[in-house]
Parts: sequence; structure tokens; C-alpha cells
Amino acid sequence: MNRLIIRILDVTFSCAGLVFLSPIIAVLLVISFIVFDKAPIFLQERIGRNGARFTIFKFRTLPISTPNVPSHELKLEKLSLYGKFLRLTKLDELPQLLNVLLGEMSLVGPRPCLPSQKEMIRLREAAGVLAIRPGITGLAQLKHIHMEFPDRVVELDREMQLNLDPVRYCKILLATVFQVVGLRGVR
Repeated sequence: MNRLIIRILDVTFSCAGLVFLSPIIAVLLVISFIVFDKAPIFLQERIGRNGARFTIFKFRTLPISTPNVPSHELKLEKLSLYGKFLRLTKLDELPQLLNVLLGEMSLVGPRPCLPSQKEMIRLREAAGVLAIRPGITGLAQLKHIHMEFPDRVVELDREMQLNLDPVRYCKILLATVFQVVGLRGVR
């Protein structure tokens, strides 16, 4: 029952977000189109629910030539001022509202990892975390625990999975909004 309610909340909040944020999304799309040489949207394969692969949508923050590796393995000095702004404000995540509507993601859940992050996938599979949809935000992001620490991330993912009900979902979502509004960006 909780999963159904959370899915209804996902669809409701994502639709509302896309409607109310559409002017911002349109402006970012145009700016990103100019800054990133006509490639404003970043598409990347990620691991989703039950280990299924899907394509995540984000506003591009790094040059097209950037290697396809986890963020913590990148030299982030390649970030332009605009890319830093998008990451700090988490505006680069807005296109993922489409992933939520498609049912590939939830607003709240474990951040989806890359197929190359074998240790993370193994740990999540063992902990049963892959049974739920990955999310745009979650406990690890709120606590600033990055994927370079897979044991700690999976521990928080498992805690969230076991205790995720509509009330906790809303609390995590609100905490994320307050964190972003305070401009304390999370990876």
C-alpha cells in the first residue's frame, strides 16, 4: 500500500513540478543549448529497480568529451561557472522528473548508480535495495555521503527502504528542498 501511495505522490509532484517549473526549465534548456554546443541534456545509463538499466536525463554540467564515470572520479575543475551553478542549486536534476513520470525513478530513493559501479550494485543487491525505484534524492544525499563510500551509502539506502512510508517520503523531500534553497548542494 505504501508503494502505491508513494507512486501516486511521485506522479502528482512530478507533474506539478514540470508545470510550475516549466518556465525555469525552458530558460535552462536554452542557456544549456548555447553553453554546451547544442547538447543541453545529458543522457546516461544507470541501474534501476531490480537491476534494470535505464537512461537518466539531466541538464549537462560538463563538456561532451567528459568520460562516463561516477562524479567522484571526475576532475570537477572542468565545471564551467554555469555547470557549478546547476549542480549547486540541483537544477541539473530537473529533467529527472521525466524519469519519475516514466516509472523508472521515484522522487525519493537510492541514487541510481552506473553499470560500472559493480561494488555498489553488489552491495545493493545483497541488501535488497535494488527492489525499490532509485530516487532523485535520499538519505545519503541529505547526509552528504557520496558513492565513493559504497558501504555507508548502501547502509543509508537500506535504512530508507525499510522505513519509507508516505510521511517519511515527504520529510525527505522537504528536507531536500530546504537544503537546496539554502544552496548547500549535494552530489
